[in-house]
Amino acid sequence: GEMTTSRVGRKPVAIPAGVDVQVQGTDLHIKGPNGQMTMPVHPGVSIIVEDGHIQFRASTEAGYCRSGSGLKLNKSIIGTTRAKVANSVLGVKTGFERKLVLVGVGFRAQAKGKELNLTIGFSHPVSILAPEGITIETPTQTEILVKGMDKHLVGHVASMIRDVRSPEPYKGKGIRYANEVIVLKETKKK
Repeated sequence: GEMTTSRVGRKPVAIPAGVDVQVQGTDLHIKGPNGQMTMPVHPGVSIIVEDGHIQFRASTEAGYCRSGSGLKLNKSIIGTTRAKVANSVLGVKTGFERKLVLVGVGFRAQAKGKELNLTIGFSHPVSILAPEGITIETPTQTEILVKGMDKHLVGHVASMIRDVRSPEPYKGKGIRYANEVIVLKETKKK
């Protein structure tokens, strides 16, 4: 069978142990061992929390048109809402992380509190300040872990760090994602 967005939208999100979900007005409050977040919910979606699951329904009282394009719009909003809620539930439960690796002689990273200092072959070290909700750790001098509850923010910060010195194509020197494969170019023969 084909997986359509509407079917995914209708699929409830399971609430894992240790996570508490409450609907208050148009806000969804999600609490877990890793923290808590509040999510505004689109008026076209009504959320029902029951039996350890979060259900998503098109809300009719919002005056959304029930035919044609209106229905399609509703389905995509539900799909988006579901994805966001599922990510938030994972976020408060365990959080998200991206790992970056430094490649280059003398390259090193050091996290101090909210600040990440990078020595990456420029004449001066580069420092990056972690935004609210993000922690940056450096388990070793060449590894950087970006952690947080918000999946998109984690990805955004990781790409910001990578952009400081993206891997160059000849030696692959720079900052790369831990799972990233860099295709090296052949060095031109003189």
